[in-house]
Order: sequence, then C-alpha cells, then structure tokens
Amino acid sequence: MRAIMLQGTGSDVGKSLLVAGLCRALVRRGLTVRPFKPQNMSNNAAVTADGGEIGRAQALQARACGVAPSVHMNPVLLKPQSDVGSQVVVRGVVEGTARAGDYQSRKGRLLPTVLDSFERLKAEADVVVVEGAGSPAEVNLRAGDIANMGFATVAGVPVVLVGDIDRGGVIASLVGTHALIPPEERALVAGFLINKFRGDVRLFDGGLSVIAERTGWPSFGVVPWLADAALLPAEDAVALDTWKTRSGGRLRVAVPMLSRIANFDDFDPLAQEPDVALSMVPRGQPLPGDADLVILPGSKATIADLAVLRAQGWDVDLAAHRRRGGRVLGICGGYQMLGRRIADPDGIEGPPGEAEGLALLEVDTVLKGPKVLEEATGTETITGAAVAGYEMHMGRTEGTDRARPMLTLANGRTDGAVSADGRVMGCYLHGLFGADGFRAAFLTGLGVEASGQSYAATVEQALDRIAARLEEHVDVDALLAAAR
Repeated sequence: MRAIMLQGTGSDVGKSLLVAGLCRALVRRGLTVRPFKPQNMSNNAAVTADGGEIGRAQALQARACGVAPSVHMNPVLLKPQSDVGSQVVVRGVVEGTARAGDYQSRKGRLLPTVLDSFERLKAEADVVVVEGAGSPAEVNLRAGDIANMGFATVAGVPVVLVGDIDRGGVIASLVGTHALIPPEERALVAGFLINKFRGDVRLFDGGLSVIAERTGWPSFGVVPWLADAALLPAEDAVALDTWKTRSGGRLRVAVPMLSRIANFDDFDPLAQEPDVALSMVPRGQPLPGDADLVILPGSKATIADLAVLRAQGWDVDLAAHRRRGGRVLGICGGYQMLGRRIADPDGIEGPPGEAEGLALLEVDTVLKGPKVLEEATGTETITGAAVAGYEMHMGRTEGTDRARPMLTLANGRTDGAVSADGRVMGCYLHGLFGADGFRAAFLTGLGVEASGQSYAATVEQALDRIAARLEEHVDVDALLAAAR
C-alpha cells in the first residue's frame, strides 16, 4: 500500500480537485484507490453508505475512485454554525459543537480516530490519496494538528505541496512555507505542484527553477486551468465568491446567498441547463424583480439565516415576487423558512428559541433529533417524475400543507409541502435536480425545455477529462514513486 498527501500553501488552491483528478487517473491505470481527508471544514456534506456524513469533496473523490463514500474517508468534519463555532462530526456522527478556541485544544485527542480510519482505508487500497486542509505554514495552529503535517508526520506519509499561481505570489508562498516549517517537516515534502496556470506553461520555467533552488524540492508539474472543474460540485462556500450567472437563459432563477448556506451544489444541475440563468444573490443586493423562480437553499443555522434574510430585505423581495405570481422552492433549511414558525427548544443550531417563518407554507418546524441521514428515492407528486437524493436534517415539519406533499418516497413516507395554488413548495431532499427526469419535468412546468443531458454522465466525463489533463501535465509516475 502506498500513500501520498497533497497539502496546499493556503485554502482554495485546488487540492480537492487535484485529489479527485489524481484518484481517477490512478483508477484508469488499474489501481485500487481511496481518498482521505483527516479533517474538513465545510457545510457542503454528503450522506455515506454507512449511515454518516462527510465533506462533499470526499464524496466526489470517492466517485472518482469508483466506490461508495465512507465515513472513514473524512473522519472529522467541522460544519460552521457561526463565525466562532462549528458543529463537530466524527466518523459521520454529530458529537456536539465547539468554539474555535475550544476545538484547538481538543483536536489532538481525535488523532487516534483519524489514524484508525486511515489504516482501514489502507487495508483495502493500492494507493490512498490524502488531502490536507488550509496550510502547513499556519504554525500558530500546529499544536495538536491533525489536518496537515501533524497527520503526515505520525502516519509517515510523503507530502506534495500545491501552490495556486492564479491568485499570485506562488513563488513566495512555496518558499515561505519552506522557511516556516521545521526541518523534519520539510523532509516529508517530496516536491511541489503549481496549479491553475493560464497560458503557456513554459513561461514559468524560471519560476520553477527559483522554487527548486530555494527549497530543494523538485517540481512534479504545472497544472493548467481546468475549465471542467466548473462541472463538478464545489467543496465549500468559497466557490460562491466567484460565481458567475449563466447568461442567455430564458428562465431566471435566484438563490439568496445565506450566511450559513449548505449543500448549494443542489443547484449545479440547474445552472448547467442552457435555458436557465441561475443567480446566486450576494448579501447587499435585492432579489431580482424579474426572477421566475426563487429557491431558498439549505442552511446550517436556519433561524440565524432567517434573521439574515430579513436583515437583507429579502423577505420583502420574496413577498413582492409572490404577489407577481412568481414561484418559490425551499430545500431543507429553506423549506423550514417557508413555514409559519421554526422552534429550536434544545439549542441544536444555536441559542434555544424560536422565530416566525415567512408564512408562505402552512407548516411549522421543530428542530430536534435524531438527525436524519439517509439516501432516498421516490417521485414528485405533481408530475410523477422520479427523484433521488439524500436527507440530512434534524427538523420535523408538520402542518395543513403537508396534506399536499411535494414528494412520495420509496419507503412509503411523504416529504415536503405544496401551497394551495401550487406556486410555493418545499422538501427536505437534497440533490433532487440531479435526477434528469425530475429536472426535465420541473423545467417544463416552468415553461422551458431541458437539455436532455445526463448530469451523472456530465460529472463522470469531467472527471475523465481532468484525469487525462493531469496525466499530460503532471509526472504521475514520479508521484507514485514518491508515495510510500
């Protein structure tokens, strides 16, 4: 068994995508591969086959490996609920919440769990491709580290350091990392990769020489800008900072960017439809008055994000949209917001309390456990179109509009609610737009025609093309030789 770890000079340098592409490239070589990320921080999560949840990026990497996601691929997941605190998920199970300072003193105790999960993956793979988090140069956070060099040192895994040339300063970031980490950690670095290069890579030959001279680390290659990354689910909300609305679509869809937005990859299949213009509306901007559909997304802190929605005036915009005859869809936390009331008596998502909802659906929600984490299939009740996705919530929602459920699930349950006029609906099922039949029927009901493309095939083809590009621009043989 071999393992190699990709660490970055900072967050959002493209580690997750490179791990996914490398996993697919190694699988195409006939190897059995598993992804692993000791610790992730993201509100974009996925349900696993073993009944837990992990970061969305690790689920995509598992897909690149051709296997079902497992809680062992991401044993520690932090889901931010506020600017200073996160929900702590260990091996797919919520273990409570922790403020940032408290977690720093606690994380070292999670190392045995992390190592055990790593050993389990090693036992079933030829190669494990490990992804770091943040940067190993964050020396102020080094004590008790389980995400970068703290893990690599104990597990004995060689490291490839990834720098992002698109954001600038890549030479300084790599050389600076070398200067900041101690000699024993420098020795773990087998080499470096330059990511997100635009143009002729030969123009950076001098830069490669400078980095190699200053660090003693060899280059494994320069990865060009991978346009296919836009076809894959994003790891976390950092991607929303560069969201570009697809222009030219006749159907205008608006999604408010809530402060704790969760699982916004729900909208990727819609955004890839040529007849859809999907806007992620940032705070400080009104919901567009010409929107045909407003979708309220999932949230990791529903009551807090409902307050954000009102503070932005989006509740007023939504009421005006509704009076104009516009349609509204809520998913998970967004579905809860559409009701009359949300109560959190046990303080699951924040301080105990309750809040008035938007009253666009005649339902009420109580946030309580146990948390529902399961994959689900079924049909949409209006069109009969097949749906598939996953539930990930702690809310229980009831009310008169539940007599008109949005979905009928295969296990006999119903999910969601529809208003009397059929223009407002909501449900708990994430990922439903990934079902091609439902997406087509939904768009037909809104007056536009779906492209007929298979979203699953789009993702698979993008992974294959990214793997091929990595084989072209990265010395994969040298990476495998460095792995041990």
